[in-house]
Formats: sequence, structure tokens, C-alpha cells
Amino acid sequence: MIDKIIRIFSIMNAIQANPGISAADLAFKCDVDVRTIYRDLRLLDSIAPITNEGKGTGYRFMGKFSQFPLNFTEQEALVFSLLPSVVDKDKLPPGFETAYDKVMATHFKEKSKQASIIQNITDIIQMGSPAYRQESPNFLEPIIKAILEQKTIHTVYHTQYRDETTERNIDPYYLVPRDQRFYLIGYCHLKEAIRTFRISRFQHVEVTNRSYEKGDFNIKQYLKNTWSIERGDKNVTFKVRFSPEVARYIKEEELFVHPRMKDLKDGSLLFEVTVNNEKEFMKWVLQYGPNAEILEPKSVREGLRAQLKEWAELYG
Repeated sequence: MIDKIIRIFSIMNAIQANPGISAADLAFKCDVDVRTIYRDLRLLDSIAPITNEGKGTGYRFMGKFSQFPLNFTEQEALVFSLLPSVVDKDKLPPGFETAYDKVMATHFKEKSKQASIIQNITDIIQMGSPAYRQESPNFLEPIIKAILEQKTIHTVYHTQYRDETTERNIDPYYLVPRDQRFYLIGYCHLKEAIRTFRISRFQHVEVTNRSYEKGDFNIKQYLKNTWSIERGDKNVTFKVRFSPEVARYIKEEELFVHPRMKDLKDGSLLFEVTVNNEKEFMKWVLQYGPNAEILEPKSVREGLRAQLKEWAELYG
């Protein structure tokens, strides 16, 4: 059995190093007959996507499959590390111990390399905290690690508008940058739903050993019609006319939704977009002041008219 396991690893190495290798060459490398290789390939095909497109084409892995890095889970690494203690060493073939040491060394090297890469990424990314704010913990490193390993995180999160601090288990899916901030989108076990979290509001983050699956979650679909980051529950279609003075800048903006734009004869720009969060969109439009006229919906136009009247009375 041990011989077969070692041979399977040898076949994987050979196919990865020589895509298109023939069964005869695999038999030569493994010092067995071709029929044994065919049996091993049928077994290997059940755990790794192997393809052979016809006579003379040889064997290769499909897609992006590769054996290295080993990417052991903690449980797999533990089981593999105990292997020498549960087998009869007298029956092990020559070279097993050195091969075993190389595999374990590769595992620890890859783990160390991955940790170093995550640390470098974390150091490069700037959180954009205001200069006056005291230094706060940077939880990007454990969050990135959890996303890559698909591990649930245990957190302490502060909700600003309710002034509420809660403990939550979150399956982290994606990090999204918006307006000099980072947000985490993931499944919140407390709310039993997908939620968006501002990274700066985490007070504690710990990576657990619990694995998760994203299922059919699609980030593009989730953020469809979302103007910035906060999703609303009702789609609203806006029509805005931007003056010639700002039309060029509007067309150059990198937006997260896909608006419909039409140049008008006087140089102004007709801008139409559907969003699910009216508040976020209005915040963006109002920065252009009188250079942005809201045409639709009528209710928003009338609401802005009433607000402007209040401001005019306030400032005399």
C-alpha cells in the first residue's frame, strides 16, 4: 500500500512537470508495467482532473490543478506528520524517510511563505485613517488569511449608529475598498444573512478552525445597482442633467454601476442610472451643487426643493 501511495505521488509529479507525458514514460519512471500505470491513473482521476485527448497526446492535469504548494489543512498536516508512527518502518521502502522529510519541509516552507506574503500585503495597504485618530489595531492580516483559507472568523464588532458592540462569527468572502476605507462582505452567523462590515469597526478578529463554503454567492450580483457599498432594498431610477462645466468630469469618473449617458446639444450631459440606495447616490450628486439638476424621480426633486427652501430661510 505504501508503495502505491508513493507511486501516485510520483505520477502526479511527473504529469505536472511534463504535461502530455505518455503512459509508457510514466511506467518507466515508476519502474512498473503500463497496466499498473493505467490502474493508478484511473484511481488518480477520481481525485485530480486528468485528461487524455487521444492516442499520442499523453496525460495532463485539467484547468489550474497543481500539486504544489501542498496547501495542507491543519488536520491533514497533523495526520501526515503522524504517518511514521502508525506504519511498520521495517516494511517501508528505501527512500521513504527522506521523501517524507522533503514533503513536510515543503509544507512548512509554503506556510511560512504564505504568512510572509500576507504580512507584506497588509503592510502595503493603507487603511486611510484620519491623522487625528489614535493608532488602532489593523485586522487586515487575519482577515486576508481567513479569506484565502476559507475559515470563519470570530469577531467583536461595533455598530456606530446603534452604539452597540456584539460578538459575531463571520464567513469572510470579499474585501472591498471604498472612499479610503475597507469593507468586508461575508455571511454573518448572528444575523443569518450576508452583511457588509467596515474594517475599522472591528475591535477583535480571530481566525477559527471552522471551514466554510461560499455556495452560489456572486459578488457582482450582490452589488448590482449598489452605488457605493451600502445596499438598499428598493431600486430607484434617477435622471440627472449635468451642466457643460462638469459634464466632462462626470464621464471620467470611475463608477461602480453602469449609467446611461447622453450628450446634449448645449454641452450638458443627461445621466440615467438605477440604484438601490437613494441616500448614497444623493450624497454624490449634491457635491456638484447647481451643476447637477435632478429631473427624476419627481418625489426626490420635490424633496430637494423643500430642503433648499429650508436652507434659504435658515441663511436669510
